[in-house]
Order: sequence, then structure tokens, then C-alpha cells
Amino acid sequence: MGDYKIQISTKLIEQLARDDEKVKRKVRKPKPKKVVEQRDEPQDNGRELPSEPKISPTPAPGWQLPPPMYLPVTPAPPSPPSPAIQEVEAIRAVVAESENVLEKLDKQGAGMQQELTRRAKELHDREFKLPYQNPSPCTDEKADCWECYMSNAAQDPLKCAEAVRRFEACVRMARHSSGVQAGQ
Repeated sequence: MGDYKIQISTKLIEQLARDDEKVKRKVRKPKPKKVVEQRDEPQDNGRELPSEPKISPTPAPGWQLPPPMYLPVTPAPPSPPSPAIQEVEAIRAVVAESENVLEKLDKQGAGMQQELTRRAKELHDREFKLPYQNPSPCTDEKADCWECYMSNAAQDPLKCAEAVRRFEACVRMARHSSGVQAGQ
């Protein structure tokens, strides 16, 4: 079958958008017919015509006029729609179908955008995740030792000997445990 192409002008789209306004066409005014007046004056042929009796709508005595008869009028079959109306309806159908396709594409685009956002977040979390870091051992003992030196440095730093021994023992234990792990 042949390919068909529909071109829609902006004027037609505006007319469709303003559905309440109808296309206004110029109406031709009918020209009045010239009436030729006939004279009712009898022509004089030299003879006189007998006058015709006038018929009155009244019936003869004893006769009645029949009541008026009303016959059912069958409506004329609807005229086929004009080509312009058919074209407008075809354009409206195409526009409605286009709107449906647009809605489907919008929904599909929104779903794809959510999927893309989810996958980007997963990738970011996987790539930029910090590896497991072992906490430095003996942080509490080191903090206690440092605090003792800060408070007793001017008076008697030997008062911190016990805090230093605890820190030293903790460090020895941490080295021993990491040496055992490294040896495995």
C-alpha cells in the first residue's frame, strides 16, 4: 500500500485546541427575486366575459370539512460527513494516539532514570568503599600516659611511671600478637 503523509498546520492545531469555536464561513445572502407584476385589468376586446363564480372554502350545507391529516415524516438519512470533518477527526485520532505514546514514553523514561540512579549508587558504594582498617592498638593507654605527662610535667614526671608501664606492656602484647598473625 502507499505511504501516506499527514501535514498539520499550526492554524489547524489552534482550531482543534479551541474546540468551542467553530469555523465561521461567509454566508451568501440570497438575491431577492424580481417579481413581475401582472395587471388584473381586463383587456378590452369588445366583448364582455362572464364573471367566474368565486369558490369559498366553506363546504356545502350538510357536508363537513375533514380534519387535517398529519402524516409521519420520516427523517432524511444523515448526510455523509463532509471531507473536512473526516480530516479533522482523523487528525484528532492521530493526536490522541500520539499523546498515549508520549505518556508511555514518559513512564518508561522515569523507570529508566530510577534504574540508572540505583545502579550508579551501587557502583559508587562498591568502588569508593574504604577498606577495613585495623584500629591502632593501645589507644586508651597512650591517652592515659599523655594526660599524666601533661598534668605532672612541671612538678614530678616520675609520677607517670605506672601509666608508662601499662602502655609499654600493651605495645609489647600488640607486637607479639601481630607477629604471630604475620607468621601464619
